[in-house]
Order: sequence, then C-alpha cells, then structure tokens
Amino acid sequence: MAPYHIRKYQESDRKRVLGLFSQGMAEHVPATFRHTLKLRQNLVLLLGGPLAVFLVSGSWLLALMASLTFLTTLWFLAKYSWTQHTVKALQTDLSDITKYYFSERGSCFWVVESEGQVVGTVGAVPVEEPTLQKKQVELLRLRVALEHRGQGIAKALVRTVLQFARDQGYSEVVLNTTIMQSPALAIYHSMGFQETHQSFAFQSFRLMAIPLIHFIYHLPSAQVSPAPGQGGGP
Repeated sequence: MAPYHIRKYQESDRKRVLGLFSQGMAEHVPATFRHTLKLRQNLVLLLGGPLAVFLVSGSWLLALMASLTFLTTLWFLAKYSWTQHTVKALQTDLSDITKYYFSERGSCFWVVESEGQVVGTVGAVPVEEPTLQKKQVELLRLRVALEHRGQGIAKALVRTVLQFARDQGYSEVVLNTTIMQSPALAIYHSMGFQETHQSFAFQSFRLMAIPLIHFIYHLPSAQVSPAPGQGGGP
C-alpha cells in the first residue's frame, strides 16, 4: 500500500478532482441498471412485453426487438440519471471549487495525494437553513480512486471532516448518499452516522426506486450534559 497524505485543495488539482468525480458517477451506471432490472414491474414488462408482441404478431424477431428496446431504455435511464447528477454538480460547487469552498470560514475541500497523484476528495460546507436549531456542516464529494480503495482512505477523509467540524464549532455533520453506494453506506454506519430520512434527487431516481439516504452525526462535544441530579451516580 502506497503512503498517502491529506491536504487542502489547490487549483492545480482541478482537472484530477473533476476526473475522479466523473469516473465515480460513471461507475454507478451498471449497478443502477441491474437494480432497475430487478424491480418487479420491470421484470413483468421484460417477460410479458415480448410475449405479448409474439402473441399479437406471431414473430419471435419482433418479440426479441421489443425485449432489446426495453433493455436499452433501462440502460439509457440509468445513464441519464447519473449524467444529470454530474451536470448539476459541475454547475454548482464543482464549477469553481476554490470560490465555493474557500470564500468563507466554515467550509473546506481536501484531496488525498499518493505518489504525486490526487486519489481522493472530500468537501465540507455549512448548511444554510434558518429553521435549524443546531449548527450543521454538510459532507460532500467523498470520492476515492478505484485502485486505491480498501486502504482506509475514505474513513480518513471522513475523520478529517469530523475534526474540522469540531474545530469550527459545528454541532452536527450531515450528508446524503444513494442505496447504490453500498461501500459508502457501510463506512457511514461503521463510523456512527445515523439515518434520518430518504428523498429523491431527481424524478428519474424516483422511477428507478433509488432514494437518497440522509445521515447525521452528532458531534460528542455538542451533546447535552445531564441536568443536575439526573444520572451520573450519587
């Protein structure tokens, strides 16, 4: 395992950071396609549609074409959904990383460098929600290059954000990810993040039954102490 170190983002990292992000999004397409294919309604259409075409037309060729057309549509939907997600990111925080993450106190963006190459990223920005009772920061863009996974880099990046949140006086760290990102889900659960609710980023994700899972981490320093006379022994 090659040594690595985490440092703050520099503008010279931009090309590699965007490449890592786009690569990560593209990785989700095959898994999303398989997930969508297993949905009950799609299995019914995949099996029943071509059969109906055959019964009406008497042609196995038309039935086969109907099946291929349906599979192509599912693949397109999977690819389109992640492309939509990528475009949104490239038009928001990733359009100008320095400006978005370093213009104000309380936000930051880090990269992981190994053998002179950027192999991971993570960001943190304050949650601007006037109804919040506690000061929250959102963890964003956690990404590790495929060939460097399994080395504890992702956990190190999450710990970096947690320490940053403590230093900046935040009470909670929040994030969201999809059910397609099972390694990330395992990491968040193992590190003490708690699921709060689910939502859908785009209508296409709703059609494919791929919700965003929202997490929260309550920083220990922000926990409320027991009131006098409650707990803690005599």
